[in-house]
Formats: sequence, C-alpha cells, structure tokens
Amino acid sequence: MRILIIGGMTAGPKVAARARRLLPEAEITVVERGPSASIASCGIPYFVGGHIRDFNQLSLTSYGVQRDPQYFANERAVRVLTGLDAVAIDRKNKQVALVRADGGERFSLAYDKLVLATGAGPAPVPEGVYSLGDPGEARNLVEAAAGAKQAVVLGAGVTGMELASGLLKRKLWVSLVEPGDQILPGVLDRELALLLAYRLEEEGLEIHTGQKVSRLDANTVVTERETFEADLVIATGERRPETGMARAAGLAIGPTGAVAVDRHLATSDPDIYAVGACAESRHLVSGQPVLVSSAGAANRQARVAGDNLAGIASVFEGVLGTAVLNISGWNVGRTGLGEEEARALGFDVVSAVCANHDRSHFYPGHDNLILKLIVERGSRRLLGAQGLGQGDVVKRIDVAATVLSFGGTVDQLAVLDLGYAPPYSMPADPLQQTADVVRNKLGNVAQTVTAAELHGLLASSRDFVLLDVRTADQFQYRHIGDPRSVQLALGELRGRLSEIPRDKPVVVVCPLGTRAYEAARILTGAGFPDVRFLEGGLQGWPYDLD
Repeated sequence: MRILIIGGMTAGPKVAARARRLLPEAEITVVERGPSASIASCGIPYFVGGHIRDFNQLSLTSYGVQRDPQYFANERAVRVLTGLDAVAIDRKNKQVALVRADGGERFSLAYDKLVLATGAGPAPVPEGVYSLGDPGEARNLVEAAAGAKQAVVLGAGVTGMELASGLLKRKLWVSLVEPGDQILPGVLDRELALLLAYRLEEEGLEIHTGQKVSRLDANTVVTERETFEADLVIATGERRPETGMARAAGLAIGPTGAVAVDRHLATSDPDIYAVGACAESRHLVSGQPVLVSSAGAANRQARVAGDNLAGIASVFEGVLGTAVLNISGWNVGRTGLGEEEARALGFDVVSAVCANHDRSHFYPGHDNLILKLIVERGSRRLLGAQGLGQGDVVKRIDVAATVLSFGGTVDQLAVLDLGYAPPYSMPADPLQQTADVVRNKLGNVAQTVTAAELHGLLASSRDFVLLDVRTADQFQYRHIGDPRSVQLALGELRGRLSEIPRDKPVVVVCPLGTRAYEAARILTGAGFPDVRFLEGGLQGWPYDLD
C-alpha cells in the first residue's frame, strides 16, 4: 500500500507513525512545504516569551533526537520530503502534483490512500508584519524583540494572548487590539473575560477591544478610533483551514469551511482522509459541525486515521473545544459550551460562578481561581465549564471535560470521588463547590446576582441594600463605593437584623461568596423576602473598587 500524507508538523507525522506500526510493509511518504518535518508549533509563544531558550527544542523528541527526515527514515521507515508544495490532486489517477517551494521542478507522487493534514494558515499580511505562518518566523520575531520597545498584537484569541504575554515578559510595552468586544472570544464568557482583562491591565498589558483594523504596516496599526505606532506588529487573527487543493479536487467542504469528513475521518472520496485543523469536527455537546485547531484533537484524529488506513474501523466521535492557556501567570481554561452559545442553541441554561482557593488555605502556595459551570435546567446535564486564576485551573477543566464526554449531570459531578490532600485540593474540590452552587440555584435554596447584573443595578436609581458582610477593616481597605452600601460582619448579623430594611431588596457581598451565601440564608430564614448574593464574590468583580 502506498500512503501519501500531505502536511508535517503535528497530525501528519502522527498518522505516519500509527500507520507504520500497523502496516509494516506499507510505503509511507510525508510531504511538508516548510523546511522542518515536525515542529511543536504550540510552543512558539513560549519561545517568544523566553520560557524556551532554544528554538530547536521544539523539534526534538522526548528523548532528545531531532525530528528531521533522517529520524523518520531511521526510526519509522517513513520517507519525509520537505520544501515541497502539494498543488493538485488527480483523484482519477490517484496522484498528487508537487512543486518545489522555491519555484523549482514539478512532479507527481502516486498513492493508494491519501491523507490531508494541511492545517490552517493566517490571512495575508503586509511585508514587515509578523503572522507566524511559517514557524521559522518566530526566530526573526525574537531577534527583533531584543531591540524593540513597543509592540502591537492584533487579535486577542489564544495565540494573540500568549504572544502578548511573552512580549510583556520581555519588557516590551504591548498593545493588544481586538475587533470584538472582549478578549478570548470563544474561550471565556464575557464576565470572566472582563475579569481577566482587568487583572492583566493592572499588570501592564494595554487592551483595546472593539477596534477593527482599517490599515496596517510594519510599524503602524490604524483602527476606526486610534493609531498605534510600534517597533513590532504581529497579526494573530483567525486562521483559515487550508482547503484550496481539496476544493479544487471536488472534495466536499463543510459549513465551517473545512473539509467534511465522516466518523472515520474519510472525506467524500473514500480513499482520501483529512485530519487536524483542515478537517471539520462534530461538537460532542451541541452535535454541530465545528472547526477546532488543537494539537490534542489533531493527535487523536491522526490515530483514528492511521487505524482506518490499516483496515481497523476506528471512530473519532468529536470534540468539546477544550482549551487551556497561561497568560502572565494566569491560568485559563474552557470546555464544552459557553453560556450565550448554549442559549443560542436553544438550551434552557442555569449557570454559576464560584471563587475559591485551589488547595487548602493553610497549605503554602495555595492560590485563587474562579470557576463557572453551565448546566441545562431540565435534564441537569453539564454543558460547559470555564475557569481562570493563578491556581490550578486546568485540573478542574479536565475533570469537567471528562463528565461532559459521558453526558454527565451536575449532580454526578458533585459526588465524584476526587483525590484530596492539602497540597493538591480542598476536601470539597472547588469544581464540586461550584456544582453545589448550581444545585442550590436549581433547588431555589439560593438566589444570586452576577457581577454584570450588580454593576447594572448600581448604575440604576433603584433603592436596595448592598450588604457587605466582611469585617470593618476589610471593608475599609477596599469595597464597592455606593451610598446604598452597608457594612455588617457576618458574625454580628443575627443580632442586628433590625438594622436591615425588610422592604428593600438585599444583595450580599463578601470576598469569595461563601460568607455572602451564609448571610443570605440567615436573612431568608428571618423572613426577608428578596435576598441575593454576588456570585464569585469580590474576587470575581471585574470593575473598580474604592
């Protein structure tokens, strides 16, 4: 069997490795347009930030061998051809036309089975603007950053945020410009995105949302509202699946613009497969076709494709859109559906935001995190989870992703037998505490307000009581400045209930939400008719405090 794989980097070599293990006699060839056979491109922002000092580390195996064509020939018996562009597929004769990337000779390779792993690429940019379409461009960016003072990063998606964080670490003044109304669109819901932006701006990152770029060059970015001058301009906008050759060959393209594939990752031609960022996936919660650019998903797809090439009927069920990243010491993650996304799909949603520590408060090194769960009201099925903080967010996102994968409910999440020891967690894990907040809301045990709802309430003329149940010293240090605010410590509340008007709505606040919940239950039990507490507490408050 002749297996031809178009595309190196992540998915292509993984297909080749799996197919070789199952088909020892097959003739396997990988064609890559760049000079390198396989590079961990997800590590590029960390190279830019200086976490990885040597660019060559990104193309080493775990045991220190360079993943070059010689490595693939010696250890995998796979032929890797670099510096070649695949330009056309002749499905009738089962051949792919290739041309030297430097514009040289043109020739063809025959196949019995073809795998497209062409990935996704950036939109064209003017000369002098970095887009990192070629991984080797990262070296030039790092060299240029050494003598630069100001940088503009276009796009506040995952890559843009990671690059902005890396350049900030190199002591550059960084302006982040995003056309949408929040950072990390498609990753965080708005209230968590606002909170993260607020914290990052405190640390020196200049964030400009709602600004569409009208013109740019190597040193200037012009939007409808501002002009930014910089030594470096990096464009990290939406990457588009590389499907030109597939379209020209008449392969079916899905509604996302990527190559349509079945559960076995076969295209509309049964002898051609597609994997990675050029292939469409199915979302495991919504059931909708989605486009996901993830090395994790690409690896799983590649194994499935390798199985099917060998005649093993393996299935790729889909993705959850799980994404995690680190930005200037802040851990961020999401899996499943966001709240507005779920509502748009017709789900009846209940959600909760909960602030806590990532491990026992008495253990050295504990840190903060904010978690959010999205749940379908009637079925109580978990729909999605998000988190951010300087504590261990990723562990919680992974647990939520597992529950989502099996269609689990918020109740099942709440009673999982998770590992506990003070260095790792709390007796009641923060994710499970968040699940309990959702269950309290579903059972009408607690009523809450979100940060956005309270912010709108404060901006209105409505008469209500903003009850802060921290101590007087904590209140004096930092609080929400409003004439409707009243400080009354939780430990004194039961004895001073007469000081709280019963004919006004009461919103209770505290640092994490725990004391506010206790206070809300005390007030409700005492007959107060309208009591709510702030989800996520002041730790999750994305607005100014006095």
